[in-house]
Amino acid sequence: MAKPLIQMALDSLDFDQTVALATLVAPHVDIFEIGTPCIKHNGVNLVKELRARFPDKLLLVDLKTMDAGEYEATPFYAAGADICTVLGVSGLATCIGVIKAANAHGAEAQIDLINVENKVACARATAEAGAHIMGIHTGLDAQAAGHTPFADLTDIASLGLPVRISVAGGINASTVQDVVRAGANIIVVGAAIYGAASPADAAREIRELVDAV
Repeated sequence: MAKPLIQMALDSLDFDQTVALATLVAPHVDIFEIGTPCIKHNGVNLVKELRARFPDKLLLVDLKTMDAGEYEATPFYAAGADICTVLGVSGLATCIGVIKAANAHGAEAQIDLINVENKVACARATAEAGAHIMGIHTGLDAQAAGHTPFADLTDIASLGLPVRISVAGGINASTVQDVVRAGANIIVVGAAIYGAASPADAAREIRELVDAV
């Protein structure tokens, strides 16, 4: 198994703060995720800015596309996104649209399984359609209710699909090694880094813990 990638969720609405945080943690992460509120507020210009500043990093734009998949994702891939997300609940046709846009730009489409009732069926169908990444995602509201991504991760990892598996949902220094051992290829960390007194130190700690597994 290749070394898991660390994805940093950039969730601030402030353009300059987002760029500044990315700069602080860049030595320790592999993927910058422009979170959904952030991309809605700042738009494609933030993608272009991060692409120009960090040519060696992967950029994920968390569009959470729900309709018009190819049409919505295309300008973000064209601006430099390596990965865009589409909601599994959107249906297969919309997912296929984002997959098509990704393939046209030599990029990747990630299926976000948040709130999908039958995650196994959705993962199988979208993987067959050419999806590149499955996103196991326990949202903020679900986290507040006490949910974690571990059960879903186990279910999807056991399928042996030809995709990478991304996991997000309250991951921190005390849980990140368990996530790696459970089969995650991409570990998404947000608040545990940007909410720390020193985001750079927190990112370094996560990197060291992942690499030690």
